[in-house]
Amino acid sequence: MEDSLVIIPTYNEKENVERIIRKVFSFDHPFHILIVDDGSPDGTAAIVKGLMQEYPKRLHILERAGKQGLGTAYIAGFHFGVEKKYDFIFEMDADFSHNPEDLIRLRQACLDGADFAIGSRYVKGGNVENWPRNRVMMSFLASVYVNSILWMGIRDCTAGFKCYRREVLEAIELDKIRFIGYAFQIEMKYKAQRLGFNAAEVPITFIDRQFGESKMSMGIFKEAFWGVIRMRFMKVRRAK
Repeated sequence: MEDSLVIIPTYNEKENVERIIRKVFSFDHPFHILIVDDGSPDGTAAIVKGLMQEYPKRLHILERAGKQGLGTAYIAGFHFGVEKKYDFIFEMDADFSHNPEDLIRLRQACLDGADFAIGSRYVKGGNVENWPRNRVMMSFLASVYVNSILWMGIRDCTAGFKCYRREVLEAIELDKIRFIGYAFQIEMKYKAQRLGFNAAEVPITFIDRQFGESKMSMGIFKEAFWGVIRMRFMKVRRAK
């Protein structure tokens, strides 16, 4: 059943992109992949287009001009997935910090009744590897901070490894999502909950990247810090 689309944003991921694509396509379940590439100068898009000849119906690419932010990449991917009528639409990093084998478990959580499933580092069974202790603590405290303001009850509020049922993305006003960095991940969860959708947290082990450079910056951190306060006063409406 070709019901699942994995969206993978890329910027300078030539060391990782072929390996992640082949790994996702190695499973028995026939996942499809959409690469959203923001004009990577290292040739990431060319690698993907070469692989499209090998996987002509399962691998897709959306090329954009320049870095436009993680959030806008996913929004573009969500529109693609909704238009193509995929039942399950995933977010996943290209750098193997998210284990592709967990795609099966996230999808199963939605089959078992969740409207969206979160690959969580901070529920029982979850873990983080190869991060310095201060970064783990900062990430954990970020979720504590988010919950103190938004009362979401989600242990890993900034998680970026997720599976949505298509109905969730159809209900959210995607073009009114305000944030583009890690605050985007919080905003999507918050709006989905406010619209009445339920989440399941699936324990995962997050492993820091081995190749390429992290996209984290102080600007992204500040957006998330102040963005949470702005979210508290958002009006959340169902898309028409």
